[in-house]
Amino acid sequence: MGEVAVILKVMPESPDVDMEKLQAEIREKIPGIQDMRVEPIGFGLSAIKIAMITEDEEGSGDKIESLFAGIAGIDRAEIESLNRML
Repeated sequence: MGEVAVILKVMPESPDVDMEKLQAEIREKIPGIQDMRVEPIGFGLSAIKIAMITEDEEGSGDKIESLFAGIAGIDRAEIESLNRML
């Protein structure tokens, strides 16, 4: 097994979610985060783009997305890219 590089888009529940607080909670609870940025989407809503590295294992995409499900203020997390590292 190796590692995978993952880029995710995390959508907050509403435009009223404190993005700085949400980012701090994500960093605290999710290991392997390399970079995190807030990107505006429109109509006052922003998403958090996350680049992270994690272990490559069967079903790792679903496992990664489920890590974010338990964090308050997150509506959903979507994997935009998942690549094996050489």
